[in-house]
Amino acid sequence: MSRQPRTQNVTTDAGEARITWVTSPAPRLVLAVGHGAGGGIEARDLKALAAALPGHGVTVALVEQPWRVAGKKVAPAPKTLDTGWRGLWPALAAPGLPVVSGGRSAGARVACRTATELGAAAVLALSFPLHPPGKPEKSRADELLGAGVPTLVVQGGNDPFGRPDEFPPGPYALAEVDHGDHGFAVPKRSGATEEQTMRVLTDAVAGWIASLG
Repeated sequence: MSRQPRTQNVTTDAGEARITWVTSPAPRLVLAVGHGAGGGIEARDLKALAAALPGHGVTVALVEQPWRVAGKKVAPAPKTLDTGWRGLWPALAAPGLPVVSGGRSAGARVACRTATELGAAAVLALSFPLHPPGKPEKSRADELLGAGVPTLVVQGGNDPFGRPDEFPPGPYALAEVDHGDHGFAVPKRSGATEEQTMRVLTDAVAGWIASLG
């Protein structure tokens, strides 16, 4: 069983951020995951990872960017998000364990852009926004391809920000959540429950983390 979550406020150059730690009883690494531009750490995929991974030797750090902590409704520019993530990194690395840098949507972009400079062990990109909906020509593939560390993309099969078959070949692994949208919700007609869908996601992440050695 994991311990009760604890929160930690961290001052960054972008403002005060917050980490909710869900600690593994026998941790071998930290998975730090940030939220997207339209929601917080209550997203179904982040909650599922925090519930499942501590039993696999992974301490999960749910990261809230300063804009979210301040109660703002709109995320700032990517540069400011990166500044917040950099400011959080010493706290994430403080347990002395390898840190997998991750996030969903905009948070996945932050993880990819900063992984090499921060010394991340790997990157977990949940619902990577390959392009704005309906605008495949505005590709952000260079951020993903430039992560520079082992990377896993977990993508919904019906994600309007980029379906799995739209992703270019590259040095990363890709796991598909069938029928999932950008938030990994699946239509009732798929026959899959949210619990089953989240199991697919958490099993994929747990298996990939185990493969990191």
